[in-house]
Amino acid sequence: MTQPPAPPPPRLLDRVRAALRTRHCSPRTEKAYVGWIRRYIFFHDKRHPAEMGAAEITRFLSALAVQRNVAASTQNQALSALLFLYREVLEQELPWLDDIVRAKAPERIPVVLTREEVQAVIDALDGPFRLLALLLYGAGLRLLEALRLRVKDVDFGRSQITVRSGKGGKDRVTMLPAAVRRDLAKYLEVVRSQHEADIQAGAGWVELPWALARKYPRAGREWIWQWVFPATRTYLHRETTQRRRHHLHESVLQRAVREAVRGTGIPKRATCHTFRHSFATHLLEDGADIRTVQELLGHRDVATTMIYTHVLNRGPAGVLTIPYPQISRSV
Repeated sequence: MTQPPAPPPPRLLDRVRAALRTRHCSPRTEKAYVGWIRRYIFFHDKRHPAEMGAAEITRFLSALAVQRNVAASTQNQALSALLFLYREVLEQELPWLDDIVRAKAPERIPVVLTREEVQAVIDALDGPFRLLALLLYGAGLRLLEALRLRVKDVDFGRSQITVRSGKGGKDRVTMLPAAVRRDLAKYLEVVRSQHEADIQAGAGWVELPWALARKYPRAGREWIWQWVFPATRTYLHRETTQRRRHHLHESVLQRAVREAVRGTGIPKRATCHTFRHSFATHLLEDGADIRTVQELLGHRDVATTMIYTHVLNRGPAGVLTIPYPQISRSV
């Protein structure tokens, strides 16, 4: 009796994806790492990475800097992807891995809007875009943190927002701005009506994190798991055949903010992330404690938060200590 043929070994990039998912890396990290590894292989005429080493990595990184003129952060991301490939996928603990020099990223002072400029940009927005801008500024949220908010993460009773799986996979609690409470509550009533209409049409499902969909098969239709800022269209999930609704795509808000900044005539390169920079800077201007600002922003190291003291041009000595409950944010 002949044995059935052995299945072919998984391809290299499939092994990379499996290794990243085993470590619970974000989908964006997976996409970036796989992209850099693919570029590295094509750069060296499709040679297998196991046949290459430090010289090939150095040549690839040098080409990124010299020929493509990429930023230091981009070059370091490519290096991180290649180090992950050799260490975690190919399992090559070679001494030359530690000798690869990372590009030194320049220290840049973030762009910050004045309170009047923030007000002008927000006034130029409407609908969910205005609410999102108020959250970016009033709660110091990152762009995707705001877009990925679920109904259960907004606590109107305690005036706080819970950010789930933020940068670094960390949860944190920040304030719910008073300026957005009433309008956000009204907006959620509209979203709930849309969700109920989706259910009546056989849709109403939403993507759940990790394996919750298997543990709670009906949770994907519950109101508390719905996105606060859902997309305008539904889509069919192939694996489950569920008609789902995703959250708004980040490019939609980025485009709206860019047009609002241009329309107000503000001579600054302001983006969605500028609201977060402005949030931190204005808190420090009001005398907030640097550690409190660090917690609200979700920074792992206070040194990251210290950049905003340079924006103030007062240095660390200019930061006072006040109790957390006294901090309020309004536009």
